[in-house]
Amino acid sequence: MPAPDSPPFFHRHLQTLLREALNDTPAVLINGPRQSGKTTLARQCGADMPYLSLDDTTRLAAARSDPRGFVRQIDRAIIDEIQRAPELLLALKLSIDNDRRPGRFLLTGSANVMSLPTIADSLAGRIEVHALLPLSNAELAGRAPDFLERALAQDWPAQRAVATPGVGDAFVEHVLAGGYPEMRSRATPRRRQAWAQAYLTTLVERDIQDVARIDEATRIPQLMAILAMMSGQLLNLSQVGGQLGLNVHTAEKYIGVLEKLFLVRRLPAWRRNELGRLVKTPKVHFLDAGLLAALVRANAELLRTERARFGAILESWVFGELLKLVSLTQEQWFLSHYRDKDQVEVDFVLESPLRAILGIEVKAAATVTAADFKGLRRLRDHCGKAFGSGIVLYDGTDAVPFGDGLWAVPLGWL
Repeated sequence: MPAPDSPPFFHRHLQTLLREALNDTPAVLINGPRQSGKTTLARQCGADMPYLSLDDTTRLAAARSDPRGFVRQIDRAIIDEIQRAPELLLALKLSIDNDRRPGRFLLTGSANVMSLPTIADSLAGRIEVHALLPLSNAELAGRAPDFLERALAQDWPAQRAVATPGVGDAFVEHVLAGGYPEMRSRATPRRRQAWAQAYLTTLVERDIQDVARIDEATRIPQLMAILAMMSGQLLNLSQVGGQLGLNVHTAEKYIGVLEKLFLVRRLPAWRRNELGRLVKTPKVHFLDAGLLAALVRANAELLRTERARFGAILESWVFGELLKLVSLTQEQWFLSHYRDKDQVEVDFVLESPLRAILGIEVKAAATVTAADFKGLRRLRDHCGKAFGSGIVLYDGTDAVPFGDGLWAVPLGWL
């Protein structure tokens, strides 16, 4: 019987894709932030494989001192936290070239190891990479991740039988709890905030050193605080660097480190070559709303009286949910934002492999009006026949049509 404070079990939607990959690919990498559930998922998918963790200091020293010798002793294995010894990847490449049986190595990494500068050779054609982000809204609700399919088909039920995870205050608390299993297992908001702060401290004190050599690591907490206040806004590197006393190049480098650790992500501007009026500056978003809320010291009581503050947190929550949905598709979707020189915006634009366009606007309110579709109508005019659907996500329970291809859709359905 699990301990009282053990996180509850959730079926991860990535499991099916991982099992398929292990059946035809020599190495599979589960990439994602620390504590997102990678180890648990790897052990479920590779139950018959030996488990080797590079968090073990003795094993880590052996892997770093003689990577080829370390791999030579392994026939099949789960290797956890591979970013701690990226030199193993070249040794794995050599081993796979000699024995290309599928499903030999199941790797996990708490950093984007495929972009680390220490990787001397590519595992292209030998490894399949999948991202495991914190728990999605659909995983928490125990239902299929079918939002993109429904949006393209405009197949919205008149009303959900069960409003999950609720609306109003219940939904605010759901967003603030984030998606990390350990964080959600804490009994109170105060304990969840404490977990988030400890997580961020570990990120600075330990995990950053696995990714890059930072000359001024003491600036990282300040950088995270600044980016938290800017989440959902256009990224001004000069402004960020100026507040930290860093030049633009260094500020960009440090943000890149936080991206490799799956803390933040830049969201590019959507554009087509013929649309010269679109602003090309990316936005910056946190991947987990719970960590963002901890950094800006937001709680449900504060947001009850200052609802406007919830907007930025909610927008990053939607961003994280869309990333999770896109990571489960077998096809390449492109996620971006829309903003033109008239300051008309759409929070998120998703472009399918067939170039169908979905526009998504986020509203932290229970009421939607025709004026909320201004940006989506502008996007529809630009896209023409490529426009699939425009959606305003809102704090309600019903899907409501607002004209040709335009819908108000409950946030909880995401």
